Amino acid sequence: MGRLPMVVAAGLIDSSDDGSNIKLHYYTQRQRTVDAIARRRAAEFSSSSADASSAAPSPSPLSSSSPLPSKKKILQKSTPPRIFHVTEYGADPTGKADSTAAIGEAIADACAAATSQWLIAGVNNLGGAEVHLDGGLYLIDAPITLPVGSGNVKIHGGSLRASDEFPTDHYLIELSASQNATSQTNTTVVGDLTASSGYNFEYVTLRGLMLDANYRGGGITVVDALRTVIDDCYIVHFASEGVAVHSGHETLIRASFIGQHITAGADPGEKNFSGTGINLAGNDNIVTDVVIFSASVGVLVSGQANILTGVHCYNKATGFGGTGIYLKLPGLTQTRITNCYLDYASIVAEDPVQLLISGSFFLGDANVVLKSVNGVAKGVDIVDNMFAGGGRGVDIVTLDGNFTSVDQVNVDRNTAKGMTVRATAAQAAVAGNGTKWTVDFSTVLLFPDRIGHVQYSMQSDTAFFRHALRNVSGNTVVIESDVAIQATVYVEVNQAPANGVIGV
Repeated sequence: MGRLPMVVAAGLIDSSDDGSNIKLHYYTQRQRTVDAIARRRAAEFSSSSADASSAAPSPSPLSSSSPLPSKKKILQKSTPPRIFHVTEYGADPTGKADSTAAIGEAIADACAAATSQWLIAGVNNLGGAEVHLDGGLYLIDAPITLPVGSGNVKIHGGSLRASDEFPTDHYLIELSASQNATSQTNTTVVGDLTASSGYNFEYVTLRGLMLDANYRGGGITVVDALRTVIDDCYIVHFASEGVAVHSGHETLIRASFIGQHITAGADPGEKNFSGTGINLAGNDNIVTDVVIFSASVGVLVSGQANILTGVHCYNKATGFGGTGIYLKLPGLTQTRITNCYLDYASIVAEDPVQLLISGSFFLGDANVVLKSVNGVAKGVDIVDNMFAGGGRGVDIVTLDGNFTSVDQVNVDRNTAKGMTVRATAAQAAVAGNGTKWTVDFSTVLLFPDRIGHVQYSMQSDTAFFRHALRNVSGNTVVIESDVAIQATVYVEVNQAPANGVIGV
């Protein structure tokens, strides 16, 4: 078989290439040409469909006998795909010119279709319409917004960068009614009935985006939205917050990278990191498989019933004043933190009530700090975690302030290397010859002077004798016998009995 003709493309094929390489390139180029022709023809058929439907064509002599419609008629009846490419609206993918208006027009068209179908009351089901950024890098002077009442729509596939004129009190993408200039009333009208849910958006997906705030503002804000998905995003150079969620319900933030500065750790400017990676000021949100690599606070939580799992925080070391996860919900925390990596950045929880921290790894003296606001700690489980430090005696769990109301706080089954274990349960044994046995748990127990339950046993080869528990003050257990004997005492204590509050 002879060699196929070479496609002229400087730098693509060397004259010394064998026939297989040339053949591969030839078919690649030919497929691209076929695809381009197909797209052009589809566009031509779509654009002509309106004219074709308005004009009455002469009947074909074969139309009565032909069992199937022609291919052209099938294409004319099809509707164009609901994918809106911002470059077709004039957006500049090189990032040299402002593309705010062009991207806004593409979003407006994507959200303009009236499907007569609704999600939550007041939110239009747009059928999965997509705004495609075509792999470009776009400069924007103002936030990208969606009309209020938009649902089941996706923005994906490109990069946005704030210009030097971008307002410093805004975010690159804003799902918010207050900042929306083209908003519609978020109500559903069925017959004579009007319903409103209080949510501005539902099922908006932001995927595969790189957002560069240019130290001018934030990355994404989501306000009063339902079931928002932020997936596979890279958010950097924010001055305020990478992602901010206010009110609303069920925002999923997953598989994303967030950092004020692009770094991989040990940054010489780490002491000066500011801002917050993720701010959850709403309920029932989930953060999964997210890395926060630079910010003063990794995740700030001030809403209930949130879940954080697989989150890696090395945003700013606690030694430099940073915090990995800050739970600012005194009195009603209701937060679950599981399988996370606190890398030199600690967890701080104010007056924790219903808090779970488990299966996580704390490195570089990172620990858990329970911070007293009103002295309340109830329903807290800090269990099955690993801690690794520098041998400086840092406690794995520490108290900041005095706690006066403590109930069902369980700190147990944690392991530590180079740090000091603290727990709410402990056991020890002491041997001696005499009438008094003293076991000091003050170096292990978390809360000072607070033992709620004691169980002990004595082992001795001496004849039967009487013994009793005499004292538990100062987290020290004292047991006495009525006669001097040689014995070993085994003691177990717990600061969090299941039957109620431990008194002060």
